[in-house]
Amino acid sequence: MTDEQGTSSAILVVGGGISGLTAALEAAEVGNDVFLVEQSPSFGGRVAQLNQYFPKLCPPSCGLEINFRRIKDNRKIRTYTLTTVKSVSGTPGNYEVTLETAPRYVNSNCTACGDCSDACPDEIENEFNFGMDKCKAAYLPHEMAFPRRYVVKKEALSTAGEEAIKAACKYNAIDLDMQVETKTVKVASIVWATGWTPYEPTRMENLHFADSQAIITNMMMERMAAPNGPTGGTIVRPGDGKEIESIAFVQCAGSRDENHLEYCSHICCMATFKQMSYVREQYPDAQIYVFYIDLRTPGKYEKFREARMADEKATFIKGKVADIVVESDGGVTVIAENALTAEKISQKVDMAVLATGMQPTLDIKGAPVALDMDSNGFVITNSEKAMIAAGCAKKAADVVTTTQSSTAAALKAIQVSRR
Repeated sequence: MTDEQGTSSAILVVGGGISGLTAALEAAEVGNDVFLVEQSPSFGGRVAQLNQYFPKLCPPSCGLEINFRRIKDNRKIRTYTLTTVKSVSGTPGNYEVTLETAPRYVNSNCTACGDCSDACPDEIENEFNFGMDKCKAAYLPHEMAFPRRYVVKKEALSTAGEEAIKAACKYNAIDLDMQVETKTVKVASIVWATGWTPYEPTRMENLHFADSQAIITNMMMERMAAPNGPTGGTIVRPGDGKEIESIAFVQCAGSRDENHLEYCSHICCMATFKQMSYVREQYPDAQIYVFYIDLRTPGKYEKFREARMADEKATFIKGKVADIVVESDGGVTVIAENALTAEKISQKVDMAVLATGMQPTLDIKGAPVALDMDSNGFVITNSEKAMIAAGCAKKAADVVTTTQSSTAAALKAIQVSRR
């Protein structure tokens, strides 16, 4: 075990998505030492997986690239990937935190040349693309990965694979003997920016996600529409690659449901309107159907909604989807009751997109320490304990609201550290 001594005003930020990056930078740029930890091999979080985010329809590079540069240039910030919090002891203003870093099996000699990946014969499901394609067991997490260093999934390597990647690396960067490392850091306060996870679609048995490749989630749609995604940015039906003539968006998939997520995830309506734009850009004549309970696009997003609802080839059905039937030709039929007319709707489409809700990650994996949390697993800030919630760990929110929340969290953490 190693010790990393911070100053008496040091802050630990847990989570390296847009929320954690923002909080870390805000704190460091006013002089606080910051330890930024992320459980994945690279920083960027969910934003890195998006094709665009609203309302300006910016790509993820708009926001992430400048933040990565600021992180890299700021000597006040120490970054740790593949790292989780194991325990916290002490008192507010004087916490001692134990961190555990999993082996990357690639050391700092890595230049991201890609030779190891080219030589690797073993493939794994590409988690970044939600399993819609495969990548090598020696891989760069994604094209914007920071740090820009490969990672090896050792358990997926064959003996031939181990030999191949070691032989291919001219920089001696492959180290398959790496071990788990444990270190302790001393901090005054902790910002929890642990983000969100898409609600597991297989839990909604009536929507039959597991029964057809024509049923995808909204985050899978983001990856499909992204130029660096599994289809190179082309929206087609997974499995057979059929071009889209009709598509259904199923709102509140798992949200506002006492059997799943009881709350509104806030951004799903806007995500669907955004994805309607993706479809319309590629398929000017495609029929679009949106099944919804309510359409929630508050304040500044009303004009965004109005523009999409003016689409003559888009039909909006107010009704919760009761069933999705898998058809023999590869398509699906979406079944719902129109709440306005009491008419039963059965609409056959080439593909259905489930607007799954945002579940706080800590609600799934559990918090490593005792935190104040609400009944849905969102973290409640406790300033007295110097435990501060940020971004989607605090509530479901869009990117803009998340960065505002993270700035506020950093300010609270700074105040605690300077008592």
